[in-house]
Amino acid sequence: MRGAERTSRNPSRAVSAEMTKKKAPELRKVWPEIKTLIRPRTGLLLGSFFIMLVNRTCGLVLPATTRYLIDNVMRQHQTRLLPYIVGAVLSATVVQGLTSYSLTQILSKAGQRLITELRIKVQDHVGRLSVAYYDANRSGTLVARIMTDVEGVRNLIGTGLVDFIGGMLTATLSFIYLMRLSTSMTLLTFSIMFIFAMVMRRAFSTIRPIFRARAALNAEVTGRLTESLGGVRVIKGYHAEASEARVFAEGANRLLKNIFDSLTATSIMALSSTAVLGCVGSLVMYLGARQVVLGHLTVGGYVTYNMFLAFMVVPITSLVNIGTQLTEAFAGLDRTAEILGTQQEDADPRRSVTAPELQGDVRFDSVEFAYDPGKPVLHGIRFHAKPDTVTALVGSSGSGKSTIISLVCAFHDATTGTVLVDGMDLSTVQLASYRSQLGVVLQETFLFDGTIRQNILFSRPQATEEQFLTACRIARVDEFAERFDERYETVVGERGVKLSGGQRQRLSIARAILADPRILILDEATSSLDSESEAMIQQGLNHLMTGRTTFVIAHRLSTIRNADQILVVEAGSIVERGTHSELYALHGRYRELYDRQHGLERNLFLAPGEGDAVPEAVAAI
Repeated sequence: MRGAERTSRNPSRAVSAEMTKKKAPELRKVWPEIKTLIRPRTGLLLGSFFIMLVNRTCGLVLPATTRYLIDNVMRQHQTRLLPYIVGAVLSATVVQGLTSYSLTQILSKAGQRLITELRIKVQDHVGRLSVAYYDANRSGTLVARIMTDVEGVRNLIGTGLVDFIGGMLTATLSFIYLMRLSTSMTLLTFSIMFIFAMVMRRAFSTIRPIFRARAALNAEVTGRLTESLGGVRVIKGYHAEASEARVFAEGANRLLKNIFDSLTATSIMALSSTAVLGCVGSLVMYLGARQVVLGHLTVGGYVTYNMFLAFMVVPITSLVNIGTQLTEAFAGLDRTAEILGTQQEDADPRRSVTAPELQGDVRFDSVEFAYDPGKPVLHGIRFHAKPDTVTALVGSSGSGKSTIISLVCAFHDATTGTVLVDGMDLSTVQLASYRSQLGVVLQETFLFDGTIRQNILFSRPQATEEQFLTACRIARVDEFAERFDERYETVVGERGVKLSGGQRQRLSIARAILADPRILILDEATSSLDSESEAMIQQGLNHLMTGRTTFVIAHRLSTIRNADQILVVEAGSIVERGTHSELYALHGRYRELYDRQHGLERNLFLAPGEGDAVPEAVAAI
């Protein structure tokens, strides 16, 4: 709603840069939210860990029986043990297969449900943030954070974390068994693996900011792409396809560079794990062979030792893969925590007053406001809008009209001074109870990609069919909707692209009529209409404004001649106020605006040489 009143800037890149610099773990902030979602599944997760324990134990049966197979069955010919050994291995294999299937089914589905619930929770939270938050963040960036960042829960809570814990459990059990076979060889091997694990821990703390940066870059690129797709008509109108392609390519290449950085880091870690695995294998080969020759270890014991060693070493070396997944999950959840940690606009403890049914008495008392500290855009605004009156705001672009309306809608709070509604300080009123009694018709009409009926019922879903049709009739929606084959079930397309500008505006007006608000905001409500349509809809607007406190922003000054008071706003201050006749008689700023516009409209429709000479200011246009 601000129009041109706020200095244009692109804060998204600065926000992304700031986010990538943060390295401190934010999981502690989002963990309470995750625990809330996990709590109903506590039994399921505990059962999964039990299944995992059975699964990993069964996986150790094969290497454990190998020693007896070689030393007892093959070397000592105790063939009576063979059926028991084979039976144990087969039984363990069947149990391991069934438990693996169960774990995948349980944890994968639980992880996906958790992602969906967290995604819903984040979207609900984002929807309740202040307008100022949306001013500072691209919509496409927020879409990426809602849809992509929460994906990390799957690895954190699902199979990724369970595989990690299961691997550590297998490594622990293997370590205990290896200590029984050869204490000295196991301690030496474990020392090498411990040093490797500490190096990996340090490496993951280094790579984590890279994943945070990737998430931020991905959100930035997605945001720009969303904007480009939404503004495709402007892009094609100015033949800017190549320019947009270059902008997207730059972002995609920065994302590619980040991916290359992460791949280089993970490749180095993978190389390190391979080298460590080779060193450990060579060490065990040398020491194990010596112990067999010296009679301290049997051949079966040596083979079994190597198999159990693999069960201990592989989970640790697989930290590269599992650790990368978990690190990426933490990075995404850090960003999710940032959103969930942002205070909702209605969470302000000062907002404790529930608005009753409003009369619509609005008063601005010495109000000043600044979007950025130290840069005020409103200065000492004072006026009183009584119930059942129309207050019009006029002035040049960027003068502060839409900012005043933003304060009426409680999109922002006054920096100093007070906005009173029915005597209540608006900064203390619960927003849901207040905004439910507002009706807004904006200059830039927004429609959802749904039917005509869905878009109109958006303001009051419980309305009856009679109320719906009455609103359509007053706003003249019926005149075009009933000519469509699907009538009111006609899909309007994204942002109402299948309708004309005037038709979209009529839908917006019908939506406001159906809401039956106590305070009505009309921001250039008839700007998209031709003169004939405007005359018809003006009747509907007159019906809508009856008995309500109405605020009108109008550049067509002829549409506000009957307003109860007109406020002329310039440079953030009210320079004139009064009715049309009073202000016109002042020969001030209002008279200047009115005459200039009236002269422009008249001369545009006169043939050359007719009427008065075009004013110099108009000729410049």
